Amino acid sequence: MAMKTAEYIFSSVVPIVSAGNKSYHITVRDVPSRSPADKLARLGPGALSPAELLDVVLNDSMSNRIIREYGESNIFSQTDPTKLAKEADITSSQAAAIIAVGELGRRFFRKEKNGATIIRTAEKAFEYLADMRTLQKEHLRGIYLNTHYQVIADEVISVGTVDANIVHPREVFRPAIAVGAAGIILAHNHPSGVLKPSDDDVRMTKQVAEAGKLIGIDLIDHIIVAKTGFASIPLN
Repeated sequence: MAMKTAEYIFSSVVPIVSAGNKSYHITVRDVPSRSPADKLARLGPGALSPAELLDVVLNDSMSNRIIREYGESNIFSQTDPTKLAKEADITSSQAAAIIAVGELGRRFFRKEKNGATIIRTAEKAFEYLADMRTLQKEHLRGIYLNTHYQVIADEVISVGTVDANIVHPREVFRPAIAVGAAGIILAHNHPSGVLKPSDDDVRMTKQVAEAGKLIGIDLIDHIIVAKTGFASIPLN
């Protein structure tokens, strides 16, 4: 088994402007949003107020009024759509959407009560990716982390051979930008059990790492997963 014991460290910063004797760095994640939906994509749901979250659900400008009149706590704890529609003066479909969101939140809160997953080493990533070890086809997967190394998204990017001519960096970074990730761990499995990276594995890894430097989102590791172990592909 190949082992990698060093902890991950974010490194990408892109200097853009300076003023006086101060330097500033700006990345895609710093671009101002123009709507609650844009803000959610850039900063994640935790950065939105209850009214902004409700605006995303309803896609309607009445969210502030509903929150003000019904109350932040009350509206998402309601379970009767007919009652909510009448009391908040909204449509039955809007009421159903609000109740569904509240129920999803309660269910996932119960599942995640032990806290978010934190990945700071390749060993921890391999442990997290246990379900990839016995897959019969190659899967390329992206694990998207915030600045606290917490997993905020997990996406299957492609199924099939990991080829630099097929897997474009934009497919890797699109989810990262959508959730406001600070870093990415790529992983793909080798059903053969061979941990040595192919030329295409190395080429694609370097392409993604270089793209990440340009937009300020780190590729912090690319792991080959096999049934009995893992190996990290050099990033440069």
